[in-house]
Amino acid sequence: MIKPSKPDNEEQRLQALQRYQILDTPSERSFEDLVTIATALCGTGMGAVTLIDRDRQWFKARQAVEVSEGSRDVSFCGHAILQPDQVMVVEDASQDPRFHDNPLVVQDPHVRFYAGAPLLSLDGLPLGTLCVFDARPGQLRPEQAKALSALSRQVSLVMELRRYAHEIQQHMRDRAWYEQRLAEYNSLLEQQNADLAEQSRTDPLTGLPNRRAMSAALETAIRDVDGQPRQTAVALLDIDHFKRVNDLYGHATGDHVLAELARLLRAHFAGQGLAARYGGEEFVVLMPDTALATAELQCDFLRMAVADLPLGIPLTISIGVAAHRHGDSVEKTLARADAALYQAKHQGRNRVLRAD
Repeated sequence: MIKPSKPDNEEQRLQALQRYQILDTPSERSFEDLVTIATALCGTGMGAVTLIDRDRQWFKARQAVEVSEGSRDVSFCGHAILQPDQVMVVEDASQDPRFHDNPLVVQDPHVRFYAGAPLLSLDGLPLGTLCVFDARPGQLRPEQAKALSALSRQVSLVMELRRYAHEIQQHMRDRAWYEQRLAEYNSLLEQQNADLAEQSRTDPLTGLPNRRAMSAALETAIRDVDGQPRQTAVALLDIDHFKRVNDLYGHATGDHVLAELARLLRAHFAGQGLAARYGGEEFVVLMPDTALATAELQCDFLRMAVADLPLGIPLTISIGVAAHRHGDSVEKTLARADAALYQAKHQGRNRVLRAD
């Protein structure tokens, strides 16, 4: 096992950490939520917000981790803070000379995969990490690494908010100072909430709205401003034989195909609809104020455009389209579009079918 060395600015780093007055404080929902988002995005069973003290790493928030602190000498995060400008990824700790005999690897929790994004103070000093890890070897896709870095910045922002709040409490007698800091606090909080809301509604690979955002948009689109029923069409589309694309050309090519299809959807329905990633290789398109026959025609144009994408590999899609019916739930409309999609695939793929 190779113990992590200490940064050249170690004393300055520790002084910065102490200014946050966060070590050995109770758990807080804002940190726990960020760990939950990080593990969900990266598909791991464990995660934590860790702060590297002089001789220990202490967990401000943790998921599926029993202990609240551990020795810095055996910590993965002690290594991660040595490169504060990048995410440290260990795909299989049992094969890494730094960690193969580490107690965290050979004993509980038997860490194999680790990814840690450093937490930085305002002056760029590494204080700890937002990390995710698992008992199985794994990989971190580029978009996942980017999302983990974004979430680590959110953790640092929450730490700054805590520090501002503490300073505000200490300076409440100075009203002018208090009002200025309170305005800064509210601005930072609004920024954090906006960033988190965007991350919770956006698919990181394609940049399209995700399933949750589309469901909310559909609920709004089926009624006009006066609450009256509105003519709305919904299409579900699926890439034909997408597993074969991944198997033959690799997952990087598969991700490129998804991103290019998302770009085409965004352009095809600009100003007249909303496209979202529904899950895996499935996408959904919302077409307000559109009759079913018109929606079917638009989807057929899309199908032909997909076949002409300059991807270097053959690509087709199948589409099921349905009109929302007054009195039906959003879920029922999506189910009818999904049933039409199933029939399109059953009848040979590369076609558009509409629900009766």
